[in-house]
Amino acid sequence: MRATPSSAFQLPDRLAAKADPKLIADDERHFAAIAASLEESIAEITDRLDAARKAPGGTGQAAADRDREIHRLTGRLGALRRFGLDLCLGRTVTTEGETVYIGRLGLTDGDGRRLLLDWRSPAAEPFFGATHADPMGLASRRRYRWTRGRVSDYWEEVFTAEGLENHAALDDQSAFIASLGAGRSERMRDVLGTIQTDQDAVIRAGASGTLVVDGGPGTGKTVVALHRAAYLLYSDPRVGHHKGGVLFVGPHQPYLAYVADVLPSLGEEGVQTCTVRDLQPEGEDAPDEADPAVAALKLGADMVKAIEPAVRRYERPPVAELAVETHWGEVEIGADDWADAFDAAGLGTPHNEAREQIWDELVAIIAEKHDEDEIDEDLLRRSLARDRDLVKAFDKAWPVIEPTDLVAALWAVPDFLRMCAPWLDEDQIALLYREDPKAWTTADLPLLDAARHRLGDPEASRLARRREAEIASERETIGRVVGDLLEAEDDNEGAMIMLKGADLQDALVHYEDLEAAEADPLAGPFAHVIVDEAQELTDAEWQMLLRRCPSRSFTIVGDRAQARHGFTESWNERLERIGLNHVRLAALSINYRTPEEVMAEAEQVIRTAIPDANVPVSIRSSGVPVQYGSTWELDAILDGWLAEHAEGTACVISADPLEDDESARVRTLTPVLAKGLEFDLVVLLDPQHFGGGIEGAVDRYVAMTRATQKLVILTGA
Repeated sequence: MRATPSSAFQLPDRLAAKADPKLIADDERHFAAIAASLEESIAEITDRLDAARKAPGGTGQAAADRDREIHRLTGRLGALRRFGLDLCLGRTVTTEGETVYIGRLGLTDGDGRRLLLDWRSPAAEPFFGATHADPMGLASRRRYRWTRGRVSDYWEEVFTAEGLENHAALDDQSAFIASLGAGRSERMRDVLGTIQTDQDAVIRAGASGTLVVDGGPGTGKTVVALHRAAYLLYSDPRVGHHKGGVLFVGPHQPYLAYVADVLPSLGEEGVQTCTVRDLQPEGEDAPDEADPAVAALKLGADMVKAIEPAVRRYERPPVAELAVETHWGEVEIGADDWADAFDAAGLGTPHNEAREQIWDELVAIIAEKHDEDEIDEDLLRRSLARDRDLVKAFDKAWPVIEPTDLVAALWAVPDFLRMCAPWLDEDQIALLYREDPKAWTTADLPLLDAARHRLGDPEASRLARRREAEIASERETIGRVVGDLLEAEDDNEGAMIMLKGADLQDALVHYEDLEAAEADPLAGPFAHVIVDEAQELTDAEWQMLLRRCPSRSFTIVGDRAQARHGFTESWNERLERIGLNHVRLAALSINYRTPEEVMAEAEQVIRTAIPDANVPVSIRSSGVPVQYGSTWELDAILDGWLAEHAEGTACVISADPLEDDESARVRTLTPVLAKGLEFDLVVLLDPQHFGGGIEGAVDRYVAMTRATQKLVILTGA
């Protein structure tokens, strides 16, 4: 290896030509400046972070601003510490001779000189988008490969005749092709430095409306989705963290674990990632619905419509008059009073949260029924809260409802389901009946989500009432203390006047010590939602995501040919049906991952079920044909591959996966859980057992196209 102790380059002997000082001297000087600036920046941000953490917490907006600043500084410091010189992705030289270094983050030195241009900046676009057909003003582009903080290789692409001077290894696709041939790990590796032109165009598309990214296996859909999340947070002021941020939805937990390092490597720690089942607490342990007919009913577009009439049955004002005793006498409240109080519930306010609005209006109505000129509202509230008949009538007319109880009642009480879902016939109602209505499956999650959205958090309502009582009690205590002080002191008139002030007394209440409802980080609203493997979502699951994105700003990534239950509509038809309009379609048609030897056989599999499937074109060949054999050969194949390859990962995909191999480099998954992942070696075990029809064909197609180097198909003897 050729390197000096102070050099940023550590090139192998076979790349001696690239170590020529004439080629790398400018880089060496620039990297030295980056290293010095990094050291200064880390020290400065560390000091600022320490100061922010030691500053008083404050309350209200001041506390929120302090927390945001700590979060921002922590994220920036983490990003700088995560990388060293390898913050730099590459450089461009314009036809006018200007050299620009592109980085994961922007970086300037103490004099304000730009050392790295953030990859998301519009000025960085030529680094990713320039082609020979459209050089975008570039004379040349250089991409680096980093290994343990040193440049272990670099590639030069030249776009003009003048750029041919003083360059080495002029191969336009070298950096990218080399990255495709590298071994896979258990986490998706960083691909920012080799983003392709077609992918970059999608990444940088605007956030307005709905963008569909349609592409077959290996076209880089996931790469685009992840990088687009980071790009939008940086570039679009309507999407940033303080405007709602981005929710990234993946198909399953192994997928989220696989891509977990990508967003942090792009400088974004704040993107919320989840699967659809993570949107509800019951999703963690819920199995799939075993009965396809039940799943079809629950996951269809109609069933969630039963939630609204179900809730309405618990929102009925009393009709009988009720005598209410207060400190100022007895008053009567009748049906009209109850109706007026119930009308105070704000439009769109969740049921449980509306209770506070209704109670406030009820207190105001009762107060107006007294003839006194002035009534102590706090005293009246405490008096009414102790009136058992009033509280009982109120709780019966507008009770606190648990979302799980509401949905369970639909499955446990046929008459209730019949009233709330009159479109169901008797056979369907019988089919949905459950002895244990809270034995949740994944098919129940959209209904639980709709119920939680409509009802609101019942605990939040209880906490609000408890918080109000605690504040009233604390104010009462402070009032007594102030009164005692006023009686005891007569020589400090100014201080006594201040103590009488309501604002000062209110400031003495310890609001920060009062219990508050814990926010759900996945509840939204989000400014933008990105959905990968979106072809699998049902209508009811789409509604879960629409509730979290009022702006209807979506990036939808998928492949209709990989929909296990079929996808006969166009993307426009599907999305307009669920409520998404202004749909734009971007197609990715080049398969960068799957060798053409594998893709040729996978294409035959999918076209038997979906003749018009959008099968992408592979751009590379591994030279390794698909291998066939018997299941008894599995151990020998895995042992031989592990012995031959010191790096890389393998996966055995079967209908009933085996226990995980002791080696961390071998996974065992079902076709469903393999979706979105990639492995150097893929072994399909008895793929004929994956099932029949479209579902079986899709599972085989998905499983086959996970391979980046070699595919082996084993069947029983």
